[in-house]
Amino acid sequence: MDAIKLPTIQDIYNLPDGVRAELTDGQIYYIAAPSTEHQRVSRYLLFEIESYIRKNNGTCEVFSAPFAVFLQNDKAYVEPDVSVICDRDKLDSKGCHGAPDWIIEVISQGNSEHDTIVKFDLYSNNGVREYWIVDPNTKKVIVYNFEENSDIKATIYGFEKVKVGIYEDLEIDFSSIEI
Repeated sequence: MDAIKLPTIQDIYNLPDGVRAELTDGQIYYIAAPSTEHQRVSRYLLFEIESYIRKNNGTCEVFSAPFAVFLQNDKAYVEPDVSVICDRDKLDSKGCHGAPDWIIEVISQGNSEHDTIVKFDLYSNNGVREYWIVDPNTKKVIVYNFEENSDIKATIYGFEKVKVGIYEDLEIDFSSIEI
């Protein structure tokens, strides 16, 4: 009897141009095009974080999707909406090999379970220090600080000022986002 062949990173690379997908736990998850609201939130977050890093002469880099993040010794492939990487040795021409310090996922129609369950498990078990889930529809921000919380509890905010855990003096003001 032949063993079932699970998808690999190579299967992701072999997808037709324009088809986006992620690979976790041997399963391919296809990614739909983001909504306008999703893009507005992602763009705002990218700008705020990049501005903070530049203003403070920071060494971390911020990337927006599509940007490849390889976890579990390159057996998992994801494209977070926003990734902040402080260890530049993790970066090469293909993306980030290892856990980003901070990942933000913006919920779109149809991807909430993937972001809140599948990616939560992946990120919490693979060295991501901080994980935010931003939902433009409910105007909620769920913050997980994996580095500080051994029992991993969520802190839930509205679209208000939210303190960033990996930086001492950065707050993101979600009330400024026009969606």
